[in-house]
Amino acid sequence: MKAPFVVEPLAPDHDRTAFACGVDALDRYFQHQAGQDVRRRAAACFVARDIATGRIAGYYTLAAGSVLLSEMPAPLVKHLPRYPSVPVARLGRLAVALAYRGLSLGGALLWDAVERATRSEVAVYALVVDARDDQAESFYRHYGFVAFGSLPRSLILPLPKRSL
Repeated sequence: MKAPFVVEPLAPDHDRTAFACGVDALDRYFQHQAGQDVRRRAAACFVARDIATGRIAGYYTLAAGSVLLSEMPAPLVKHLPRYPSVPVARLGRLAVALAYRGLSLGGALLWDAVERATRSEVAVYALVVDARDDQAESFYRHYGFVAFGSLPRSLILPLPKRSL
């Protein structure tokens, strides 16, 4: 059986106008800002495209970032060099269209983000996200993210180590 979705970088021919996840800020960002952020290299945007219809079922964004070593959870710090900051990939937004809810697509997009960050030729230690509400925080914690830093809902997930 063929996979019902393909995850790929946002492209100019992707129709973003009909995307609706139920959160106005996420819908507006995807419809009006995501393309500009990609062109300006402020973020990379990846979409889950329904293979049968071509519709965008979900999306997420990744950007490079760093966090202060002093903000990291103690159990993670003991495995890190003592540089002032730690390189991370920041998951800026993740949304699934209302029509595709209940298909575990959010988890699949999150896994794709982890895989892309892990495979990156630019070294990043972890994936970081600022959950927008309690429901989002619960979603990320379900996948192993832990709280860090002084800001509420800031979560981190160490990436698998690379082998040499």
